[in-house]
Amino acid sequence: MLQSNSGTYLLICPVDHSRHIRVGARGLLVFNVGYYLYVGSAFGPGGVRARVGRHRKRRKPKRWHIDYLTAYYKPEFALISYDENRLEHVWASCLEQQCNLDVIKGFGNSDCRCSSHLFFSETTPDQAALASSLAGDVNVTEF
Repeated sequence: MLQSNSGTYLLICPVDHSRHIRVGARGLLVFNVGYYLYVGSAFGPGGVRARVGRHRKRRKPKRWHIDYLTAYYKPEFALISYDENRLEHVWASCLEQQCNLDVIKGFGNSDCRCSSHLFFSETTPDQAALASSLAGDVNVTEF
């Protein structure tokens, strides 16, 4: 169960058929069959419960790049840390450098120096391996 505490999250969105999606100013992007992993943080009102709950809704105002993807594909599970430190940039760096994932350059990182906050895997990500590679006390939540 998701908590209303602040924290960092990693959403895993399975894509079962390829689709072209217009992602705000980024333009038209192709999302191929596989798994997309998105790193975000929730330090505002309602914490992780509110933010992840919002990402799981298909109909919503488009505020962030991930909103365009989750309008078509719902997250299957999330890895969550309720650490009071913001870990999203540490996690994004870890996913890029250590987890053998493809980087979707420039996605979800317009407010930071990370190369991306969205990653791709053709195969189902190993939840336990991901959790052990990320900083903080990480919990896995399935939806």
